[in-house]
Amino acid sequence: MQKEFTTKQIEKLNLLAGIISIVVPGSVLVLMTPDLLPKLQLPFNPLILPPIYATINALTAVVLLAALYFIKQKNVVMHSRMIYTAMVFSVLFLIGYILYHSSSDPTKYGDLDHDGLISDLEAAKIGIAKSIYYFFLISHILLSAIIVPFVLFTFVRGYTGQVEKHRKLAKWSFPMWLYVAVSGVICYLMLAPYYPI
Repeated sequence: MQKEFTTKQIEKLNLLAGIISIVVPGSVLVLMTPDLLPKLQLPFNPLILPPIYATINALTAVVLLAALYFIKQKNVVMHSRMIYTAMVFSVLFLIGYILYHSSSDPTKYGDLDHDGLISDLEAAKIGIAKSIYYFFLISHILLSAIIVPFVLFTFVRGYTGQVEKHRKLAKWSFPMWLYVAVSGVICYLMLAPYYPI
């Protein structure tokens, strides 16, 4: 049975979603300016993190597709479980992403010798692949920031039983969330050969 939520409870959940929608993209923006913060010293090699959070992105995509399947079957319970799982995966991804980028220098696409520069020879080897990589990377980053409030407010509307509002917002948030998950995997696979060993 769906729990009844008061207007005040819904307002509090919306406020929390709004705060998180500002804090998460803001934190990622800080990470994109590496000179602002000192590098963290992790007790393990941070290079283990990108394949882990890429796998989490892939699992998120699979779970989102399962959520879509279940709601089309009108199985709200399984749909909800898949969405909760996707939310947990997204949080785990974010933790891994923040840990990696706060403890490592950025990896440049095409930097085969890991010197932080792209030589003419390296540029010639990557050719048009660089443009494809940057298309996915830029669209992934932009949608990652945009998707946070969409996902959170869609989640709040579903969680609080505002079914029609949930459906209307999910038509926008679902494809963006799925794209972010899939493009994250593509970016990792394209960048993987250039991570330092």
